[in-house]
Amino acid sequence: MGKLLKRSQERSIDQVFGILATIAAFALIAIGGLAWWAHSFTTEMVQGELAAQKIYFPEAGAPNFSAEDYPDLQKYAGQLVDTPDEAKAYANGYIGRHLKKVAGGKVYSEVSAESMKDPTNEKLQAQKTTLFQGETLRGMLLANGYGFGTVGKIAKIAAIVAFVAGGFMILLALTLAKSVYGSSK
Repeated sequence: MGKLLKRSQERSIDQVFGILATIAAFALIAIGGLAWWAHSFTTEMVQGELAAQKIYFPEAGAPNFSAEDYPDLQKYAGQLVDTPDEAKAYANGYIGRHLKKVAGGKVYSEVSAESMKDPTNEKLQAQKTTLFQGETLRGMLLANGYGFGTVGKIAKIAAIVAFVAGGFMILLALTLAKSVYGSSK
């Protein structure tokens, strides 16, 4: 009688864990599906929006794109900026380097403060405008292109992990079901 009671308790525990594993499997698969959708949506949106802007890296050998000044960007020569990594490279590697040359390495806020003190200085006003436009474009490429593109990559990884974990939970649930319902001993 003791063995029968013990086996009955084991079956009850296996049944409870089997139900929990099944619920977890469905939840993980649902989470994986949502994460995959987030990856697809983000990737398509970023690529579409970047391509729509028609930003191209300069052609190889162009005067403002020398191999000496931009050795790390030569692999992108002439290409459309339509991926998160290209957006980051263009923003930091191309625009960022140009902006450092505008006002001796000063950023927009510094030049803007100087231009308010000397509003008739046309050079400062031109530098302020150039830095504002450049830093705005650079920020948009980094946040909207690279940032959201990175979120999409992370969502893809999360989806894969959730699908794999859901698969393991299904296997666990099946193993427990076999334990509960598969043997009559």
